[in-house]
Amino acid sequence: MQKRYSGRLFATEIIMVIVALLFLSPFYFLLVNSVKTFGEIMSNSASWPTAFQWSNFTKAWELTRFPQAFTNSLVITVISVVILALLSAMGAYRMVRANTLFNRLLFFLFIAAMVIPFQSIMIPLMRIVNELGVNNSKLGLIITYLGLGAPMSLFLFHGFVKSIPLEIEEAATVDGCTSIGVFFRMVLPMLRPMIMTVVVLNCLWIWNDYLLPSLILQRPHMRTIPLATFSFFGEYTKQWDIALPALVLGITPIIAFFLMLQRYIVEGIAAGSVKG
Repeated sequence: MQKRYSGRLFATEIIMVIVALLFLSPFYFLLVNSVKTFGEIMSNSASWPTAFQWSNFTKAWELTRFPQAFTNSLVITVISVVILALLSAMGAYRMVRANTLFNRLLFFLFIAAMVIPFQSIMIPLMRIVNELGVNNSKLGLIITYLGLGAPMSLFLFHGFVKSIPLEIEEAATVDGCTSIGVFFRMVLPMLRPMIMTVVVLNCLWIWNDYLLPSLILQRPHMRTIPLATFSFFGEYTKQWDIALPALVLGITPIIAFFLMLQRYIVEGIAAGSVKG
């Protein structure tokens, strides 16, 4: 039976369109001002450009050393996310299937870590990084991301693993499959929706993160895209005509990645929350 189009539904759609426009307005200012001169940005940032300054992107590409910054961001993001997803999936699987007091306490500690503000552990964390000798290195940044990203990722996997029937694993064990084989051959493929959710969420976080790289990576040739973009802002100068094109170059890959995989976020979280 076809639902009637009511005035209430129409009002809801209008409100949603207005909210969407409010959320998209920063992208308008970003895109429009990225092709303006500095003077035009300062005079009227909301207006349409009188002449498109595409050379702004060329300058941003060269001054930020964008290929190098892009490679640094890509390497750090990919390695961190892959290891984080795999270790979190394995840890969550073990905690669910071996439901001991120790594992329950360990899971509680991971959940408790999610509510600790990063600012409260920032200084001790940097001291540990320095003592381990991994400061000014991609390895140190990756290890830090693994520690900070594990609680949320493990929490998401923990709820999803509960939805996997235990009978499938028992049947595989009877057929001669080892515990490692059961996980990689049976469980891991069924975790695909949640894996994609964890990958997308952590990619968005790590790719756009500025604070951690600014604390750990001090050398110019190791800058990620957020660090390279921030170099245009000094105490007395703000090069908006170059910084904004650099921002566009930096967010374009991650936005494209998010749009391709966004449906997995809804599928994974919904399945984990309902079945778990």
